Amino acid sequence: MSARKSERLMNLVICLLVARTYVPKARIREVVEGYRDQSDDAFEKMFERDKEALKELGLPIELGYNDKAFEDEPGYRIKRSEFELPPVMLEADEAAVVGLAARVWQHARLAEATSSALVKLRAAGVEVDADALAVVEPQVAADEPAFGPIWDAVVGRIPVVFEHRRGGMAETMTRHLEPWGIVSSRGHWYVVGYDRDRAAERMFRLSRVVGEVVTIGQPGSYKVPDATDIRQLAAQLTRPNATSKAVLRLREGAAYWLRRRALSVRPDGPGWDVADVPYTSADALAEEVVPLGPAAVVIEPDNVRSAVVRRLQILAGRTT
Repeated sequence: MSARKSERLMNLVICLLVARTYVPKARIREVVEGYRDQSDDAFEKMFERDKEALKELGLPIELGYNDKAFEDEPGYRIKRSEFELPPVMLEADEAAVVGLAARVWQHARLAEATSSALVKLRAAGVEVDADALAVVEPQVAADEPAFGPIWDAVVGRIPVVFEHRRGGMAETMTRHLEPWGIVSSRGHWYVVGYDRDRAAERMFRLSRVVGEVVTIGQPGSYKVPDATDIRQLAAQLTRPNATSKAVLRLREGAAYWLRRRALSVRPDGPGWDVADVPYTSADALAEEVVPLGPAAVVIEPDNVRSAVVRRLQILAGRTT
């Protein structure tokens, strides 16, 4: 899918999200870049396809009237209450970081779309709520080279092939994927979709994509199963089904995500705690521990300690 379509869809989202009233189709055609230069028939088909694409991405578009008594021209909007996430409780330092990130558009393509849509919407006389943009601002930087190509493939429903590196490992594996959506978790972007090699739903971290992302089909060559909830699916793919327990020594004020799922956390001298953390995979737990550096130490078991040491050796360039 082209960058032009990505920008058009983002403009459409912003147009319907920031408007305080239902936006008539004619006004949408004036405001959203890419619609104005189309014939009536081409616009109708494009608009319907775009609405369906946003629906598949989990964006709820509502049809209604601004004046029900007179049943004026129907319009469209995205209800902020149905789109935004529920309240999230954060520690003080986490809230500070998120508050800063929420004021900055960190992906250049989205920033351009935002500016364009707001200016044109105001010029067209639509009353807008700029604060509504907070619910679509990215919370982590999308600086992975794979983000753009994967995003285009998600929106265009185009299968892709790429090399993916397992956490902490040097070797890569070729993945053939039908990408369904992109989600963020713990400061990283992930793509969720159907893995043709494993014939199953899978999730891959974009920062571990090595080399070029190559499309291997035409736009619309697959369909996301009905009633698929990308966020819920991502949670299922990452939800621990723990069968083992690791004992970790954690510095105070660090490793909030490990502390939240720990079975217990107890003091262990000035500035340190000991946490009993359930896990299913030593490699997966090591992936969470390594970024903490000296703020986390694995006490037991040995397989988790070894997995952490192996990754640290790779990072230090001392692979064995």
